[in-house]
Amino acid sequence: MRRSGFTTRTEAQAALGKVLEYERTGIVTDDKQTVADYLTTWLHDKASTLKPTTTARYHDYVCKDLVPALGAVRLDALNHQHIALFIHDQLAAGRGPVTLRRCVVTLSSALTDAVRQRRLAHNPARYVLVPRPPMYEPTCWSPSEAARFLRYCHDHDDPLTDLLEVIIGTGLRKGEALALHWNDISLDDHVAFIRYTLSNINNTTPVLTAPKTKSSRTWIGLSDRVITALRHQQLRQPGDDLVFHRPDGRPLRPEYVLRHFHQLADAAGLPRIRVHDLRHFAATTMLNSRVPLAVISRAMRHSTLSTTTEVYGHLLRHVAHDAVDVIAHALNEADVA
Repeated sequence: MRRSGFTTRTEAQAALGKVLEYERTGIVTDDKQTVADYLTTWLHDKASTLKPTTTARYHDYVCKDLVPALGAVRLDALNHQHIALFIHDQLAAGRGPVTLRRCVVTLSSALTDAVRQRRLAHNPARYVLVPRPPMYEPTCWSPSEAARFLRYCHDHDDPLTDLLEVIIGTGLRKGEALALHWNDISLDDHVAFIRYTLSNINNTTPVLTAPKTKSSRTWIGLSDRVITALRHQQLRQPGDDLVFHRPDGRPLRPEYVLRHFHQLADAAGLPRIRVHDLRHFAATTMLNSRVPLAVISRAMRHSTLSTTTEVYGHLLRHVAHDAVDVIAHALNEADVA
């Protein structure tokens, strides 16, 4: 007859060993708290430090994925095998590797906090294997294609023409361009301060939050062409708040911008790309024009130079050639002398 929560003597000994290990290291255990209880409390406490969009995404992962699969397990009993089985089942059900990886990262973040709080001795999600999704390779228009696209927009006086001119001419992220305020722009000085980004919580509620990274919140330069677009937008939709907005002053919906952008690309006879690929167009155009990598990294507001190299490294072949050509030139000059 079974008289305890353990099925074998070995399991009981293993559990006792874990308790003794926790006592030695000062870990506080609560054998009644489940993963569901812990994650629910963690999410509530974490919400005050996260962007609303991140909180909404974490909430979906916790409530729709992690709690149904792992919630009944005691927190101090959660192990690598539980999480590996969760990953296996998710992949077998057709879950995409990108979303699954984000879900597991959320769990790992929560369990790391449990380790910091001395609730767990280690994070069982830290070393689990999640298949890496194939790296996305941006599809970029050529300068002639981008110019053709903008000519089409101007010829048809499309209401998004000036927005797209600004994105293409600056490399701003879509949300950053949609969150531009007139009081953050100096048309005379040709500069703008990137203070916000526009996001949608659950694709329904628009919110203004801080840009993607700390380095993204900074001043950018504006070309004459972009200034012309902004002055035209000022005449098209006068106001002193958002630069780009709906007729009633509310923010443009990011989904509408993407959908309308695709319609314009189709009408102009150009391949469909993401709005974010216009940012890649800006970077690759600078790279192909031999703008120094450090200057491009600053213009794109990447947090580190290595980020620029990682994203655009496949386009840097000319840099390698330029570097060795300098050596050869120096040797040839010395030979002549």
